Amino acid sequence: MGFYYLLLLLIGVVLLITGALWKNVSWSVKIVIFLFVAGIQCIILALLLLMPGSSDVIAQLLKLKE
Repeated sequence: MGFYYLLLLLIGVVLLITGALWKNVSWSVKIVIFLFVAGIQCIILALLLLMPGSSDVIAQLLKLKE
């Protein structure tokens, strides 16, 4: 599972860098904003999932353990 969380983190970083380096923002402001938002969300989600004990929190939220 850690591999997929790391992959999610890398995808978020790539999206964030792509959004930051986009030169022609006059016609594609919406795409740039989407890349920033998607990148930040991927990074935050990956960092939360990589924290110790996150599987217990997810199990409680999904009510897998009772």
